Amino acid sequence: MPDILSDEQRQFLQLLRMPVPGDPPPELTQAKTTVTVAGAVANRSIPAPSASESVPTPLVETSVPRPEPLPIPAEEQTPSFTVAAPIPGSGTPSPPTAEPLPPPPVPATQASVTAVEPQRITRIATLDWGDLNNMVSTCHACPLGETRKHAVFGAGNPRGSWLFVGEAPGAEEDRRGEAFVGRAGQLLDNMLHAMGLSRDKDAYIANILKCRPPNNRDPLGPEVHACMPYLQRQIALLQPRVIVALGRFAAQGLLQLDTPLSQLRGTIRQYQGIPLIVTYHPAYLLRNPIDKRKVWEDLKRALGIFAEQAPPI
Repeated sequence: MPDILSDEQRQFLQLLRMPVPGDPPPELTQAKTTVTVAGAVANRSIPAPSASESVPTPLVETSVPRPEPLPIPAEEQTPSFTVAAPIPGSGTPSPPTAEPLPPPPVPATQASVTAVEPQRITRIATLDWGDLNNMVSTCHACPLGETRKHAVFGAGNPRGSWLFVGEAPGAEEDRRGEAFVGRAGQLLDNMLHAMGLSRDKDAYIANILKCRPPNNRDPLGPEVHACMPYLQRQIALLQPRVIVALGRFAAQGLLQLDTPLSQLRGTIRQYQGIPLIVTYHPAYLLRNPIDKRKVWEDLKRALGIFAEQAPPI
């Protein structure tokens, strides 16, 4: 190969990575180039980054999985509470505190606790007719005060010699606020007429309860205890010569007995020294008219007792 090559031949040999005659070996040339570039880089001054520039930090990702947290035992777990409102000025909310449970509702069977208070009974025993009537009309000594429409104080002549006591007001009495104004009241007026009496002149009519029980159910014990002081004060003001108890609840409430009505009829009882006769309630007679004969026998017995008494001076 000639010692002198043209430029085209020299470029062709360099493309084929073949040695070119007269040129140094390629290894020596590459080493010199590397040293020259490294020295240039070493001698080059790199300015420091300014305060406004941020140097990015490369994020290194790893393929090693993170360990899963171990489960907390049940006895070490914290129960879930409602978070309390933070206290003003504190950085952390105050720990929740257990609020006291509300007191259980008082059942209706305990309503007589207020009714039999000595102070209340003492006060009732000092009232006159007007104040007693006002107290009954606003009474809430038992739950019936919340369900009634009107309290029924009584009807008739407060100076009469006869007292007829029933069980409790009915629907018509509750609506009008008057005693014995329904069908049972009309039958009672007929009974008085047969005896030669009238409610306006000779008799006074009252009930054990002053308020109607819902759906005309039987009176409950606490309700009777709550209302009895009213009736006792009415009797003390009336001072009747004879008392006629109309029905089982009236008789048992006045006599404080649980004796059946069948055993109370036909006898003469006493209420604080006042003769007391027991008979059927007029409402019972509306359902069982066959027992009107028995009622008439009881009323004749009451008339006989009345006639034997000396008239008041």
